[in-house]
Amino acid sequence: MAKAAPAKKASTPIEHVPIKVISVNRQAYHDYEVERTLEVGISLVGTEIKSIREGKVQLRGSYAMARKDEIWLENANIAAYEHGNRYNHDPMRTRKLLLHRREIDQLLTRVATKGLTLVPLKLYLKGGHAKIELGLCRGKKLYDKRAMIAKRDAQRDIERIVKGR
Repeated sequence: MAKAAPAKKASTPIEHVPIKVISVNRQAYHDYEVERTLEVGISLVGTEIKSIREGKVQLRGSYAMARKDEIWLENANIAAYEHGNRYNHDPMRTRKLLLHRREIDQLLTRVATKGLTLVPLKLYLKGGHAKIELGLCRGKKLYDKRAMIAKRDAQRDIERIVKGR
């Protein structure tokens, strides 16, 4: 007796993959104006993913740069895993970011021609993999930062007055 082939599932829209945000680079949102964001993978070694799952990540002051047609994450601190052994990872090592060749070429031309910077904005877990939201950013001037702070303070005052009624 021949077995029947299993029925194929009807094509359904892509299911939502849960995302757990581990670290947000709030300093980058203050110092830079984000023009475009990109989700990129990150190449990890040893116990780095365990430290990330524990939330021991610091993105403040980190940036991405190109070397030999590859994008590398510099100055990001993923703390050493507490329960690791002598083969624990170096917390401040440079890490390779995983992008398609076409995306790398586009980013490199935009950075070279328009004076933009690649800054990691968020690190999160998506479907069991560590991902970084990389922003193509332009630096803010000091007066832009002051104007943003004044606008935020005025908005808080308005909300406080409306709430007090």
